[in-house]
Amino acid sequence: MIPRYSLPEMTRIWEAENRFKIWLDIELLALEAWSKLGQVPPEVVRTIRGRAKFNKDRIDLLEKELKHDVIAFLTSVAEFVGGEARYLHKGMTSSDVLDTSFAVQLSQASEILLKDIDRLLSVLKLRAHEFKDTMQIGRTHGIHAEPITFGLKLASWYEEMKRNRKRLCEAVEQIAVGKISGAVGTFALVPPEVEAYVCQKLKLKVDPISTQIISRDRHAHFFTTLSLIGATLEKMATEIRHLQRTEVLEVEEFFSEGQKGSSAMPHKKNPVLSENLCGLARLLRGHALTAMENTPLWHERDISHSSAERVIGPDATILLDFMLQRMLRIIESLVVHPDQMQANLEKMRGLFFSQRILLALTEKGVAREDAYKMVQRSAMKVWEEGVDFLETLKKDSQITRHLSAKELEPLFTIGDYFKHVDAIFNRVFN
Repeated sequence: MIPRYSLPEMTRIWEAENRFKIWLDIELLALEAWSKLGQVPPEVVRTIRGRAKFNKDRIDLLEKELKHDVIAFLTSVAEFVGGEARYLHKGMTSSDVLDTSFAVQLSQASEILLKDIDRLLSVLKLRAHEFKDTMQIGRTHGIHAEPITFGLKLASWYEEMKRNRKRLCEAVEQIAVGKISGAVGTFALVPPEVEAYVCQKLKLKVDPISTQIISRDRHAHFFTTLSLIGATLEKMATEIRHLQRTEVLEVEEFFSEGQKGSSAMPHKKNPVLSENLCGLARLLRGHALTAMENTPLWHERDISHSSAERVIGPDATILLDFMLQRMLRIIESLVVHPDQMQANLEKMRGLFFSQRILLALTEKGVAREDAYKMVQRSAMKVWEEGVDFLETLKKDSQITRHLSAKELEPLFTIGDYFKHVDAIFNRVFN
């Protein structure tokens, strides 16, 4: 991922130093396991542990000649260890190191992502309660529907992000598996006890059955989950963009002192952070597709997945880390305009009470279809003539035949739309 969308903590997980460190841990743990089985003298383990190092620049140089990254790594380590290096990589194949290491890196990355989600959840909860009773018109198809509160909108985002957290935990459980089963996965030259020891020490589960690699359905699940989290962030960002439109202007991204919105128009304040998140979510979806296409490989393995994973592993996790932290800052500093929400709520002159009139007519014995036509006739006058909905209803003889003016007026009580907000909040925030 380019530096513009990379944060240091996540980036370090994917740097070569960390990757080679994990590789060395795997090799040394396998060596310890062999020793516990009586196949490697304990003093050899102590000697190798005391000498084992690698040199990144040397590995890069060796790989240019050898055209094999794991062999280049083992050669570099051997140059530090000496003759005892013959005990390293005993019975193993490259994918034992690569796939197990990838599982560790994805697990490390997920720890950061879960922390990001927890911080975002905390801010969403705080601001949802702040605006729990702030009235806002609900919209369907982009058109005024019935009233909600802005707090309910934030609470719905909170609930969705809670589901995303659960999904990520499930995806991590699927991905946090290792394999030390040798070529084609039969344990021909390395016993299952070595695999179990290495995975236990690395806090991974053992893959119950592997070929030469861990099956990529696990990875497809993981990267699809990251994409889904990104889709939630895009949903939130899209809503903020709509609500910041000049004609709506119910919320705004914080516009800092000295910030500029346009190179040409000094008056501009644009929702650039939310727009940025919408674009980045598209990238995440692409990585999910790549992970799915990595699933069908030839026979017990090929390496068509390898090049793709070298990109999507770092890029997807670094990207989502950036996106979560960006959305955290957007919600934290979001400027909310309750007065404008109220003004927009009143813009259609009471039209959103139409369902209440419809139901009141049916309770008076009017057939629903007939009641719908009667209410719609008055509603269309509000759209077309800009008149007041209640006054129009009072002048409609077909309506007043069933509902008097005295009966109509209480139906225009807005508080009834919010009588269950506390119950919804209790369900969401427990």
